[in-house]
Amino acid sequence: MINSKLLQTVRGFIADNFLFRAENEALDDDQSLLDSGIVDSTGVLEIIAFLEQTYEISIADSEIVPENLDSVGRIADYVERKRAA
Repeated sequence: MINSKLLQTVRGFIADNFLFRAENEALDDDQSLLDSGIVDSTGVLEIIAFLEQTYEISIADSEIVPENLDSVGRIADYVERKRAA
């Protein structure tokens, strides 16, 4: 189970930087950020910078893939795995 505070923090960052308030309420943990047009490649870089600074993790180029960063749930799960390593 993913840490709910981590989910909230990631969702808050995305809402504050990429969404209007009404869209924030509808953002599902499994919704693709790329396919839904919420985040583009520049946005992915902003998310990476946020994660590295906030959680003091280093994200390798090989880890910048949709499986790790394409939804709130995937991002939170990825951060948990990185912090546990």
